[in-house]
Amino acid sequence: MNQETKHRLEVVQRKEIRVDGVQHVESYTEEEIVIDTNMGVIVLVGDGLNITQLDLQTGGLQVNGFINGIQYQETGTRKSRRGRNILGRILK
Repeated sequence: MNQETKHRLEVVQRKEIRVDGVQHVESYTEEEIVIDTNMGVIVLVGDGLNITQLDLQTGGLQVNGFINGIQYQETGTRKSRRGRNILGRILK
């Protein structure tokens, strides 16, 4: 992906999201999608989330589903909630 790709996030009626500047999809479930972009990590939270289009060459991503939340995180600050919970249970 070209480093000069602009970062853009567009939400259409909480049912569709388009993101430009995507470098990598870190994880993907129907409830949460974690996306690494050229401006940091974005966490999308919702119901029935589905990646309908992904083009890493252009940095474009489109997601359909009901969007409940969008959170930006600085690169490298993402911590796996699942991993922490499992590790916590094992160490008890």
